[in-house]
Amino acid sequence: MSNKVILVVLDGLNYQVAQHCMGYLNALVEEQRATLYPIQSALPSMSRPLYECILTGMTPAQSGIVNNDIVRLSQHDSIFSLAKQQGKTTAAAAYHWVSELYNRAPYHAVRDRFTHDETCNIQHGCFYHWDHYPDEALFLDAEHLRLSHRPDFLLIHPMNIDDTGHKHGLDSAQYRNSARHADIILSNYIDTWLDDGYQIMVTSDHGMNNDRSHGGTLEEERQVPLFVIGEHFSHQATSVRQTELCGAVCQLLGLSHAKPWPKELLSL
Repeated sequence: MSNKVILVVLDGLNYQVAQHCMGYLNALVEEQRATLYPIQSALPSMSRPLYECILTGMTPAQSGIVNNDIVRLSQHDSIFSLAKQQGKTTAAAAYHWVSELYNRAPYHAVRDRFTHDETCNIQHGCFYHWDHYPDEALFLDAEHLRLSHRPDFLLIHPMNIDDTGHKHGLDSAQYRNSARHADIILSNYIDTWLDDGYQIMVTSDHGMNNDRSHGGTLEEERQVPLFVIGEHFSHQATSVRQTELCGAVCQLLGLSHAKPWPKELLSL
């Protein structure tokens, strides 16, 4: 069975903050329309290494993308490359590091910010390079890509939660309110996406600490949420690993792949 999938990666979102502050997503959980799972991120709990982990299923130690300053293409099969090879349409509204991992490195804004190239792994992209780029604009970028190109797989990756955490820390009103704001934005889109046949996963790469940073082993840096919404999720998994998210998306897309995936998570 082949489905369309939207993967939302809310950069820098701690699990407890998602559980306490995201009223709409948790309302879906209460209504038994969604399930929330805790996920422990791979190490180091840093952005570029964990984009690679989520999108290829490889830990940073396996992928070689072990810090944010390594600027090169991924050397592993990703959701994007597997989908493109098997005739699917791919799209992303995401931070420019995603373009550098799966399309072209280094990123050149004039060339790469708006990408429409069937030869690229991410065939249709709206990429940004400002950490304060408004989440509202990013979701509008994503919806434009969805409506214009009808992708089978769409990655949506806003940065404001992480940016606010770096400015104010985990235990701050600003950080919590940034998560609440993302939840409100999502509430305007999710039913539309479901009606259009998408299975939806909302997660994060890493959390945040009170040093206004992340990268280490603290629970608040590593524990992130996974909300799953759609008829092809079992809502009965006991645990999900971050390295299994790639395989789960590949299964939903009906792709041939060799990625680990959480069989209890899906009902296909």
